[in-house]
Amino acid sequence: MYLSAFQNFKIYIVNFTDLARDALHIYAGLAVYLIVALLHKRQLKSHFAIWAVVLVAVGCELFDARDDLINHGYWRVGASLHDIVNTLFWPLIIWLSVRFKVWKA
Repeated sequence: MYLSAFQNFKIYIVNFTDLARDALHIYAGLAVYLIVALLHKRQLKSHFAIWAVVLVAVGCELFDARDDLINHGYWRVGASLHDIVNTLFWPLIIWLSVRFKVWKA
């Protein structure tokens, strides 16, 4: 079985953190969102922050799709969509709640 450098890196992170892959997708999405929001200085309502999470999630899944095609001969679209949803869910919930002022101070 072919393992790309990206897959080896993901395996290393899973083994190092001892977390499930789903949890790592959630943490990665939140980390990207919060870091870009912090750097952009528009806080949590930054369009750049949510789009950065989308780009990272889709970009990583394209790497996974390439590896799926090499190893399995087909792209596991369901698994990729599952990972994208896991990565985007909480950043999107936070962004929407701040954007549409769900909580008023």
